[in-house]
Amino acid sequence: MTELEIRQIIAKGEGYHLEFKREDENNDDFAKTIVSFANTDGGKILAGVADDGTIIGINDVDKFMLRIDDLALNLCKPPVTILQETAAINDKNIVIINIPKGIQRPYQCKGKFYIRSSNRCREATREEILRLFQSSESIYYDELSITNANLENIDLELFKSFLKDYLSQSITEINEQEVLSYLKNLHLVDKDLVPTITGLLFFGKNPQYFLKEARIVCAYIEGDDIATAPLDKKDVNGVISQIIGDTERFFKIYLREEHVIKDFEPETKFEIPIPALREAVVNALAHRDYTISAPIRILIFTDKIEIHSPGRLPNTVTIESMKAGGSHVLRNPHIYNMLTKFQMVTDLGSGVRRMIKLVKDYIGLDVELIANDNEFVVKIPRKKK
Repeated sequence: MTELEIRQIIAKGEGYHLEFKREDENNDDFAKTIVSFANTDGGKILAGVADDGTIIGINDVDKFMLRIDDLALNLCKPPVTILQETAAINDKNIVIINIPKGIQRPYQCKGKFYIRSSNRCREATREEILRLFQSSESIYYDELSITNANLENIDLELFKSFLKDYLSQSITEINEQEVLSYLKNLHLVDKDLVPTITGLLFFGKNPQYFLKEARIVCAYIEGDDIATAPLDKKDVNGVISQIIGDTERFFKIYLREEHVIKDFEPETKFEIPIPALREAVVNALAHRDYTISAPIRILIFTDKIEIHSPGRLPNTVTIESMKAGGSHVLRNPHIYNMLTKFQMVTDLGSGVRRMIKLVKDYIGLDVELIANDNEFVVKIPRKKK
């Protein structure tokens, strides 16, 4: 850039595509600004320029440029590709940091996402984060690293037990290095062995310490009014397999039972088929929006059971396509992949259709599906006593 071009840019002041920074600002501030431009529409940082446009310069240009290259590589995830150039104005050196709109959006700095807003960098809201993910197919929310967790937060014995079943071989045949390789290949940890969201959900020692929203709140309410105080309520925590099991046990407490004799043996039949309820719970865990700080809610009323899953339906998915069994757009592909390996789902996208058919065949009533802006609701009717 010429001196005239730079002066013209400075004269316009900071804006959506431009920010001034002093050399002595800390690395985190530079990284956040780089991430914000990459996540939005690209832009420039003029380093060596004060907020008011005063040119104060850079003391050691080469050292400064190495510093910026390093933080763009190591503090920004994924690394952001930048282009730096230098210029001299009034015998003072400045560095122009060019940040293109990223092709691997969304980018983060220390586990947080930043975007441009007017003439500043700010942390993105959950809704904005979701839009960033939906606009990019290069990375999914469920593969993000939880930067304040480490490998000690993964229950390796639980993971080895899973591998033993999954690989159908003795776990003693797999060495520790192979265990770590499987963790990486399944997107349960990143290349630095930092647990991902998926890793903590399936094998975390205490997943809810890091992911408070990753739980189910179950409630039994007498009557049909949600404003009525529940007679029983349970927070269901743990890894996904525990959550599914504990939720099923809560269902069984409040479902009516029928005892029949089959092949000379007593058998308990519940008023709603347990496989249908399990399908609804697994579907909610697989497809909910984990960027929303809210749990899945299961409300057992006298006349129905409701499963409230946070988040709107993914792009192109409709209630009609779900009923037809032809909807297989994955919001959380790595979570879904693990559920298939646990044999909790098929890879056909037919779970909702199967649940609807199970209920219809069993009790002769229709399941209702409701899609709102902030949640997806499944209503399963109960027969009157």
